[in-house]
Amino acid sequence: MNEALGYWDAVPANLQDLVILVLQILGVTVAVILSVAFMTLAERKVIGWIQVRHGPNQIRIFGLPFLKGVAQPFADVIKLLLKEIVVPANADRFLFLVAPLIALVPALATWAVVPFSPDFVLADIDAGLLYVLALTSLGVYGIILAGWAANSKYALLGAMRSAAQIVAYEIAMGFALVGVLMAAGSLNLTEIVKSQSGGVLEWHWLWLFPLMVIYFISGIAETNRAPFDVAEGESEIVAGFHVEYSGATFATLFALPEYANMILVATLSAVFFLGGWLSPFEGIAPGTLLAEPSFVWLFLKIVFFLFLFLWFRATFPRYRYDQIMRLGWKVFIPLTLVWIFVLAAFVHFEIGPWAA
Repeated sequence: MNEALGYWDAVPANLQDLVILVLQILGVTVAVILSVAFMTLAERKVIGWIQVRHGPNQIRIFGLPFLKGVAQPFADVIKLLLKEIVVPANADRFLFLVAPLIALVPALATWAVVPFSPDFVLADIDAGLLYVLALTSLGVYGIILAGWAANSKYALLGAMRSAAQIVAYEIAMGFALVGVLMAAGSLNLTEIVKSQSGGVLEWHWLWLFPLMVIYFISGIAETNRAPFDVAEGESEIVAGFHVEYSGATFATLFALPEYANMILVATLSAVFFLGGWLSPFEGIAPGTLLAEPSFVWLFLKIVFFLFLFLWFRATFPRYRYDQIMRLGWKVFIPLTLVWIFVLAAFVHFEIGPWAA
C-alpha cells in the first residue's frame, strides 16, 4: 500500500487530476446505466402493483428467494446483446448504425453539469443551464436519422411525428427554464440549488409552480412516454422510428436513451424546483443532521418524480396526436410566457423571496 501511494505521489498533479476526473466520469456513467436497468424493473413492479398483478418475480440473483425478479434487467440485457442485429438491405448502413449513438451520447453527456451534492459535480460550469438545453436538444437528430436511414415509411413517419412532438415541447421547456434563470439569477446549476436554501418555502416550486408542472409534463413528452407515446403507437405505426432496429442497436436507440432521459428529467426537476440536494428540514430543524444537505435528499426527490412517470403510464390513455400538439403549442407555450411576465413583476417589485 505504501509503495502504491509512493508511485501515486510521483505522478504529476495535473495527471492525477485527469485520472480522478476520468474515474468520476466512469462512476457516474456506470451509475446511470445501472439506474436505467433497475428502472425497467421498477416500472414493471410499480405498474403491476397499480394494476393489481404480478411484476417480474422469477429471475433471482444466486437463487435467493428474497431477491425475486431482481436479476430481470440483467436477463433483458443479455437477451438484447445476443439477438442478431439486422440492417435492412436498402438502408444507409453507416447512418443506421450511427443514429443510436447520436441519441445515446447527449443522454449521458448532460450528466456532466448535474450537481449531485454540495461537494460533487463533474463540471461546475457557469453556463450549465445552456449546456443542458443544448445537449437535450441534440437527441432529436438521432431519432430523425434512425427513421430516415432505415428506408422504411413506417420508421420515417414515426421519426417525423416524434421530432415534431419534441420540438413543440422543447420550446415550452426552454421558457420554463427562463423562469428558473430569473428566479435564481444564475446559469450555474449549483448556484440555482443554493439560491433555494432556507427551507421548503424557499424552493422554486412555490413561486414557479406552473412552470414546474409544464417542465415536468414537457419532459414526459420529450421522452416519448405515455400518455405522449404516439410516436411509438404499436397499433398505429408499428413501433415508430425504431421499428427496423433489433438487439443491441434497439437497446442503444430506444431503451437506454429513453430511461436515461427519464432519470435526467426527474433529476433536473428536483434541481430546478425542489432544492436539489437541500434538506426539507433546513428551516424546521436547523443545526441537526436532518437539516444537512446531502445526495440522499436529491435521490428521494428523483424517486418521487420517477414514480410520477410510472404512475402516469399506468393511469392515462394515449392521447391523439392533434391533442398532444395543441397542448404543446396552444397551452404550454402561452402559459409559460404569461408566468414569465408574472415572475418578472415579482422580481421587479421585490415580492416573495426577492424582497429586499
